[in-house]
Amino acid sequence: MSLSLLLFSILLLSPSATPPAAAAAPSNRVVGDEFTYAMQPGDSLARVGARFGVDPPVLAGQNGVSITAVIPVGRVLKIDNRHIVPAIPEDGILINVPQRLLFYFEAGNVVAWYPVGLGRADWPTPRGSFFIATKEEQPVWDVPRSIQEEMRREGKKVETRVPPGPRNPLGSYWMGLTASSCGIHGTTAPTSVYRFQTHGCIRLHPDDVADLFTRVSIGTPVELVYRPVLLARLEDGSLWLESHPDVYREGADPLELLDPDMAIVLRALAREVIRKSEGIATRISSGEPGDRPQVGKN
Repeated sequence: MSLSLLLFSILLLSPSATPPAAAAAPSNRVVGDEFTYAMQPGDSLARVGARFGVDPPVLAGQNGVSITAVIPVGRVLKIDNRHIVPAIPEDGILINVPQRLLFYFEAGNVVAWYPVGLGRADWPTPRGSFFIATKEEQPVWDVPRSIQEEMRREGKKVETRVPPGPRNPLGSYWMGLTASSCGIHGTTAPTSVYRFQTHGCIRLHPDDVADLFTRVSIGTPVELVYRPVLLARLEDGSLWLESHPDVYREGADPLELLDPDMAIVLRALAREVIRKSEGIATRISSGEPGDRPQVGKN
């Protein structure tokens, strides 16, 4: 069996919101890059990771620092935020929940992508096909009854309506989805992006939601999928693998689902990428004749 077919078997057997037979074929696109970033006043590993789509422990590992380290202003960090695009719709928004990424497409091309904050494990973001139903600038937050009940249980002041301003968790923009109380919105807490902390909604950095708001219109399709493990084969023949934790526990551990007959080197390679589940696209083969598969980032 070829390397691509062996690795594709991992994808087919990985946790998914759809049955294995309906799993997506390998992607052919990777977004993001390797670059450097100089720390600015007010920055932290959490803030930088949320901005660029890298988990803080992974960012710390990329730079050989402790996750609890206070990084001085001006310190230059190395950042690798490459990610596999899970599918290629013609137009609209695609959100892969485990990736915590939103991709915006026009004519089959990724024209923008952003890290997002999504629903907690006990308050998951819905999956399925939707459309943008409403667009609002400076929205009022009409607090859902379920969240009012949570406020009451936690001994907080119960609010029913929050006007626009610095206390409004929706930020400055709201894009509501059809057949759902869920929406895409901004935030007054940028470090909460790229985490699972919301009550099901999709939360973006203030700059990103402002950009997305100008791109979409009423009726823009929105697809929410659940694919923790992603495989890509690029035009140059290279193979890439990306793995995220199964945060909503929708399937079995992919390490337990690997083909027992898989060659030892491929099993070890796939196990290592999935074990780490760092959420970064990892090149596992260059596609060159005679290339030996290996975990690498270049």
